[in-house]
Amino acid sequence: MTLARLALTGDLVRPARLTVPDLLSWPQHRVAVGFECATSGMRHHRFTGPRLYDVLADAGPGFDPGRRKDRLRFLIAVTGTDGHHALLSWAEIDPDFADAPVLLGVSIDDTPLDAAGPQLVLPQDRCGARHISGITAIRVDGGYAGAGPAPGAAARAPAR
Repeated sequence: MTLARLALTGDLVRPARLTVPDLLSWPQHRVAVGFECATSGMRHHRFTGPRLYDVLADAGPGFDPGRRKDRLRFLIAVTGTDGHHALLSWAEIDPDFADAPVLLGVSIDDTPLDAAGPQLVLPQDRCGARHISGITAIRVDGGYAGAGPAPGAAARAPAR
């Protein structure tokens, strides 16, 4: 069996390529999730896996200790094999802020996901749109300084 791999990249001290068996080295959490799927209605599943926060914290996000609240400018982009994408903020998963129990599911309904790859599980979401199957990449990006309007914003602003 070929194991699916996900790439942890971006502003990380220790980028990595991980498989589902690699993800078993972090503490495992179990959660029952119900979410509404736009194409097939209500879905109910049980997932097991490590918290996204634990995996990313171990990868060493490149927070600047000299900048107050620097971690709040970091975004997390998740990509799946089917081309779906989801975006989270670091504050969503950080225990000092929202502490959302976002998992990297390594099994669904007690079925291992070794070949298919882990799934992004957001138990707090009512809608399943940010649920990503077969994660291929997670990018941590702190390049969003938020200093003023976006380039060209003044040119796009409506005249008053």
